[in-house]
Amino acid sequence: MRIDFSKNTKFIYYTGQILRLCIPGFYYQSQLKKRLERAKNNPSLQKRLEYYNKLNENFEIPNEAKSIQEFRKTEKKKTYFFDLIAPLRYFKSDLKISYLFGDITSVPNRPAVLKSRPIEGKNENSILMKLNKVRHFIFVNDTIAFKDKKDMAVWRGKAYRDHRKVFVKKYYNHPLCNIGQTNTKYDLSVPWQKEKLSLKKQLEYKFILSIEGNDVASNLKWVMSSNSLSMMSKPKYETWFMEGTLIPNVHYVLLKDDYSDLEEKIRYYTEHTDEALAIIKNANAFVGEFLDEETEALLSLLVLEKFFKQSSQIPS
Repeated sequence: MRIDFSKNTKFIYYTGQILRLCIPGFYYQSQLKKRLERAKNNPSLQKRLEYYNKLNENFEIPNEAKSIQEFRKTEKKKTYFFDLIAPLRYFKSDLKISYLFGDITSVPNRPAVLKSRPIEGKNENSILMKLNKVRHFIFVNDTIAFKDKKDMAVWRGKAYRDHRKVFVKKYYNHPLCNIGQTNTKYDLSVPWQKEKLSLKKQLEYKFILSIEGNDVASNLKWVMSSNSLSMMSKPKYETWFMEGTLIPNVHYVLLKDDYSDLEEKIRYYTEHTDEALAIIKNANAFVGEFLDEETEALLSLLVLEKFFKQSSQIPS
């Protein structure tokens, strides 16, 4: 979803989702076979499908799983619900789904669809779906060229996690940085507590930090779609954006886990503009894979179809 700075994106999102709930399920179910046909003999779709759903063996659906009909009736009508019901309504309402909502940083004991998972280790039970899109999957049309941006790094966000606290305390008053926390509780009267900075204002800077919070860095997608250079330490968690496939110093500037090399990297890429532009070009190209809404919707159907087949609810 590309941001139009003149519009209320969340209002448009919720209005559209609520209206779609009024459309009968049989309308969507009648289109399922035709839509899935488009995925045949498409290697790029199959590659992403296998990344999101890594399970290669059948499993028994757990007792806590909900039927689609039950899910629709009982789950709170918030972003996670709307993002999951959108592809679920293409399937019969008696099929059961296992899911976990929220910032998930561990792998469940049984297969479940969720938003985020650890990159390292055995994470096959974590089946990625495109959830909480209105917060995480936003992209920008950046009209400011890299050369015309400020030679500084910028970051705003809540600093409740220790690694974020260390970062903001270290760089909040650095001459090459405009960095501060925007906490709504705790540590509100400290010098590194600063005013919020709009996304549009952040795009005025050459370097934008992406720092993981509870799970992934929520700003990474729009930063990588911009003409600014994304800087971050190696990610530990991933979502539908496949953060685990990002290549350091190809798609983003790699920083040490303690951010001790931030100043060095700011100065380096300010002087080596060609290298900075090459990384930005690679980042933009990576983002391009997620911009086609039809492809994204089809992949969601494929992930769920594989889940229902592996749990022996529909024929393989």
